[in-house]
Amino acid sequence: MRGVVFLGDRELDLMGFPDPAPGAGEVVLEMKASGMCGSDLKHYRRPRGVRQNNGLPAASGPVIAGHEPCGVVAAVGPGVDPRQARIGDRVMVHHYQGCTTCGHCRTGWQQLCQRTAVKVYGNNSHGGHARYMAVPANTLVPLPEELSFAAGAAISCGTGTAYGALRRMNISGNDTIAIFGQGPVGLSATQLAAAMGARVIALDISPQRLDRARAFGAAETIDPGATDPIAAIKDLTHGLGADLTLDTSSAPEARLAAIRSTKVWGTCCFVGEGNEVTIDVSPDMLRKQLTLIGSWTFSTVGQAECAQFVIDRGIRVDDLFTEQWRLDQAAEAYRLFDRQSSGKGVFLL
Repeated sequence: MRGVVFLGDRELDLMGFPDPAPGAGEVVLEMKASGMCGSDLKHYRRPRGVRQNNGLPAASGPVIAGHEPCGVVAAVGPGVDPRQARIGDRVMVHHYQGCTTCGHCRTGWQQLCQRTAVKVYGNNSHGGHARYMAVPANTLVPLPEELSFAAGAAISCGTGTAYGALRRMNISGNDTIAIFGQGPVGLSATQLAAAMGARVIALDISPQRLDRARAFGAAETIDPGATDPIAAIKDLTHGLGADLTLDTSSAPEARLAAIRSTKVWGTCCFVGEGNEVTIDVSPDMLRKQLTLIGSWTFSTVGQAECAQFVIDRGIRVDDLFTEQWRLDQAAEAYRLFDRQSSGKGVFLL
């Protein structure tokens, strides 16, 4: 089979790999959809020859990209409980593997494992941008029949990440939330927060993305490149600031604006990977009684909960996708995605 491998310097290759066979406790998935996530761009853009694994151990060789995998169980290895996986099951993948036995792993948070080096599929272990993918059966999350494989791919990272952050912030219909960045995760957050009853203020420098945010339920939109976002948010909130702010962009200036546009006793959340932010602790945090949290994706339980929420509320997750690609179009797909002006792309296999 062939799989997409990021080479660095905005180049990639479709490399040949042996078709995987399931080991003990593993399954092989026949991929049906593999989503493109904004965090892919860090690996796509990295200098050639430099590995960027966000503190994770480096892989020993080329790694197949893609950490939003969704497909059908094609083969089952020895020792897999039939209650975990059967051939033909429609499944998403929780794209992490830890020790499986510590408290974090046993409660579905394998990415927080403190006992062993965590595998992140599509980062330091083979991901979903290929025909087949071998994973431990304990990483599987059922994909309900009501959802498409593309929707399952989105929930496997971008949409699930947005849902996890909103749940951590305890969002309600009484809240106004300002969401910085309307890429795939930010737009998912706009869509979900609106479905949860909140008033959404969406921010992005791309007119196309702001148009999509309005279509996805944003009550107000702001272009931080054209106006002071802090002042604009306060103008929309009687001078108080937003109850909640969420930064999905990872841009230092957006993070700072998110903190400073949150009202007294409000909550600010970061989900964008990488970069830094410098704040003045007293006025920005202490004297506002600000709660500042980081939210890193979700648990297996949260992933399943997100899927059910999408079904129950009739949320059109498939509308996130503006492009559908074949694997042999990967170079074109990532060139377009790298511009960060379009929506979300997905490889359909």
